[in-house]
Amino acid sequence: MSAVQQEVRAAAKWLRISPRKARLVVEHIRGRTVPEARTVLAFTDRAAAREVEKLLRSAVSNAEANHGLIGDDLVVKTAFVDAGPVIKRWRAAARGRSVRIRKRTCHITVTLVPGEPATVTRAAPPATEEKPKRAPRRKAAPQAKAEPKQQSVAKEDEAAEDEPKVAEPKAEAKPKAKPKATTTKKKAPAKKKESES
Repeated sequence: MSAVQQEVRAAAKWLRISPRKARLVVEHIRGRTVPEARTVLAFTDRAAAREVEKLLRSAVSNAEANHGLIGDDLVVKTAFVDAGPVIKRWRAAARGRSVRIRKRTCHITVTLVPGEPATVTRAAPPATEEKPKRAPRRKAAPQAKAEPKQQSVAKEDEAAEDEPKVAEPKAEAKPKAKPKATTTKKKAPAKKKESES
């Protein structure tokens, strides 16, 4: 016969929260360890998260006080929300009418079970198992096939050496700029006309 797993249960009833809104929070902690669930609830902005956190704290204290369990080793097995009674109120509306206000309530239930101890940081190494043998690698191509490629490369090199080398045209140098003329110009001496004698 298998050992019965010990369960610790806590419930919060007649909470003034809509069941639909509370379920959105409860879904995040289901199946998590207690430390993980506390962290998730601490960073959840919804108002229902505060009530669920109180309920989780109550369930952990029940487990530690009544059953001698370690709180951090527990896991949230089930967490569900049931609808409670609806409080009905009235609000005045236009033309003398009234509109119903529904103030919904809910019941939240959390069940904890012992899980693996949180102190274990890593699993034990697995037993030595034989690794499956790999298929043999393909054999490398024989050297005889590689030689023709080398010969063809050598022939190309020889053909390149036989061709006459043509000198590449050099880029023509740009002519240097002439120095600018000075602003003062010298007048050439006037030529004397030779008189005929």
